Amino acid sequence: MNLSKSKYTLGVRCCKLLWLSMFKKEEASEVESDSVLESGNLVGELARHLFGDTYTLIDFDKGFDNMIKDTIIALEDSPNIICEASFAYDNNFCSIDILKNDSDGVEVYEVKSSTDIKDIYIDDISYQVWVLKKNGLKVKNAYIVYVNSDYIKDGELDIHKYFKIKNVTNILNLDVVLENITKFKDILRNKTEINTDLSLSCKNPYPCPFFSYCTRSLPRPNVFDVGCSTFFSKKLDMYYQGKVTYEELLKTNAFSDKAREQMMFELYDLEPKIDKPSIKSLLDSFTYPLYFLDFESYQEAIPKIDGTRPYQQICFQYSLHYYLEEGGKLYHKEYLSCDYNGNPMYGLSKQLCDDIPLNSCILVYNDSFEKTRLKEMALLFPDYSSHLLNIRDGIKDLLPPFKNHQYYVKEMYGSASIKKVLPALFPNDKTLDYHNLEDVHKGDEASNAYLSLSKLSKDKEEKLRTNMLKYCWLDTYAMVKIYNKLKEDIK
Repeated sequence: MNLSKSKYTLGVRCCKLLWLSMFKKEEASEVESDSVLESGNLVGELARHLFGDTYTLIDFDKGFDNMIKDTIIALEDSPNIICEASFAYDNNFCSIDILKNDSDGVEVYEVKSSTDIKDIYIDDISYQVWVLKKNGLKVKNAYIVYVNSDYIKDGELDIHKYFKIKNVTNILNLDVVLENITKFKDILRNKTEINTDLSLSCKNPYPCPFFSYCTRSLPRPNVFDVGCSTFFSKKLDMYYQGKVTYEELLKTNAFSDKAREQMMFELYDLEPKIDKPSIKSLLDSFTYPLYFLDFESYQEAIPKIDGTRPYQQICFQYSLHYYLEEGGKLYHKEYLSCDYNGNPMYGLSKQLCDDIPLNSCILVYNDSFEKTRLKEMALLFPDYSSHLLNIRDGIKDLLPPFKNHQYYVKEMYGSASIKKVLPALFPNDKTLDYHNLEDVHKGDEASNAYLSLSKLSKDKEEKLRTNMLKYCWLDTYAMVKIYNKLKEDIK
């Protein structure tokens, strides 16, 4: 039975996760997106230049045996840098992102596209160091290379400022590697599914793609369906105590008032809760002309635009519905950048300042996102800074009535997300159903669509742009509908 470093880290997280990933892949409900994998690959390729542009790259397409043979040859050429250096011991295989091959030993560099160091990374690199030592190599040091979230691009990318490098030699888990390998291989030899209970590893450091499968036998609804920002650790504690159903959970004092309210609504099919005075107070703070704004954005691990950081949200599109007066006609404006290779935020900022007059009232859903984006763009574009900050100061939020349960219906299932609130308030309106859209149904699909536009033929580009505009249009039209619903229901 062969074991790789990826299988090893799956086993460290959860033995059942390792088994399911091998024998029941079809039960996975979530998979890592192509954009996440691509980001990891790009960061890995960039890191290869940390010690200069001269390095030996072991070709992965040659197969494990040839990769190992090529690595042995490359090791003879010390001192040098070897990327994807490959080793095996007793059917335990690993490829090292960067191996610094010195005359007196080697140093291991594990590259991550994350902006912090997770515990599982230590297990990952411990396995690699263990394999290297079993191959007779002297490992001097082991390092985690990760992304500096504070780095701001200014001109040519500075690779040494973009990356952080931490020496983890003294915190490696070498003592447990052999024990783990033996246990994991025994598990994988057994074709019978193992029985491992739920744990914090179901959500940490990443959500497990088999969580739905592992909880399929629990009654519905159950403790893991409780929303209202309830910590997973609290749900897990109740699960361990054997308190799983809403009836059992309501007999405890373990949950917030809002979480208890969610359970009560679903158990007893309660009528909608509408706190008319609180909602009226919020609506009375809105003034006309009244604008409804939503941004779409993308993130890139490696910043291309001066003044931006790794993983900064780059706005490329907005939708804007608006009323000039109460009870008046509903208007709409929109923007979708064509500047695929430059800075889409510049044209967006310019157009936004043209579309929203100074001292306007602007409604958004969850204001922290739009406010942060406007502040970032104001810093980038001095010519529009004062107007963008004025727009930011005029923002009002439609989220609080739903987040605070001033307006609550059971179909919200403890969530204040607009994707939950909208169908809960308008269950039979197909025009508000995101599933009926083509190509783009949610934010990450809009991001990926924008990043793909420059690679498409003209016809496909135009079709995708049209569908992107429809998606963003629905985001702000949904806010219009929710706003009018609130007005109607407090009469």
